[in-house]
Amino acid sequence: MNLPGEKLVYSLAAVCAVFVLTLIGAQAALAQQSMPAAPAAGESEGALVNQMQNGLHYLTDVQRQTGVDSRQQAAYDKFFKASSDQPDQKIKLGADFLRKYPQSPFTEAVDAGLTSAYFEKQDWNNFFAYANKTLAMNPDEVDVLTSVGWVIPHQIDPNDPDAGQRLGTAEADEKHALDLLAKMPKPKGLSDAQFSAVKQEKAHQAHSALGLIYFRRGNYADSVSELQQVTQGTSGVDETDVYVLGVDLQQLNRHGEAASAFTRCSQMSGPLQDRCKQSADQETKLAHGGM
Repeated sequence: MNLPGEKLVYSLAAVCAVFVLTLIGAQAALAQQSMPAAPAAGESEGALVNQMQNGLHYLTDVQRQTGVDSRQQAAYDKFFKASSDQPDQKIKLGADFLRKYPQSPFTEAVDAGLTSAYFEKQDWNNFFAYANKTLAMNPDEVDVLTSVGWVIPHQIDPNDPDAGQRLGTAEADEKHALDLLAKMPKPKGLSDAQFSAVKQEKAHQAHSALGLIYFRRGNYADSVSELQQVTQGTSGVDETDVYVLGVDLQQLNRHGEAASAFTRCSQMSGPLQDRCKQSADQETKLAHGGM
């Protein structure tokens, strides 16, 4: 049986992808060969978040390699520098690299980069294939853990007999990622603010994913707790998270709060704007005793 609002959220997978690109787009730059430089004077911390993802990836055990032959290094550098805006080119370079160097110490980094490239293409079969390869090599790969845990509840078919098991996997991945983030030491070359920005961005993605996982299970109170953590700010808030929060509160008969969530959603530019306005009007009436 479908949960209230579940079919709508499933149909919005493409919309949700726009948000996740801002969260994991920097995976194309995982395992860079040098730690990021300190920010230039006046450079904002927010502008450095994607760059700092490289530092986060180092902390999850991607090796900084030395002594690799020059041809292999050059092939990896070409893959690494390929733009994430051209996923087909990156996929070709990655496939060529793995074919020529099947035992390379860069294999994990290439697989993680291919995971990101297939995400951008919304090729979910290959996305999960390369994500699974990466996690088999390194179960603590935070970027891939958070990405997989986020994609599953956004792409899952509620009629899939394995849906419950897959949601369980997504929940375990996100909780493991949050645990890793909480324990990570700060690497050299990052300021406290830079490191905090990286961890906050990945934690944001994890809590967003957990909110939708609990929503799909009908655990509305738990979903509210997660989504309230990612919808409090004034920037970087996802329309879908605000909408699902409204549905959660609606199901809990917290009509005034639901009206506030839907009103906020109605003020965000996106495909849910009209639906949120209708829901806001409805919940406002219910909050004041109307029908």
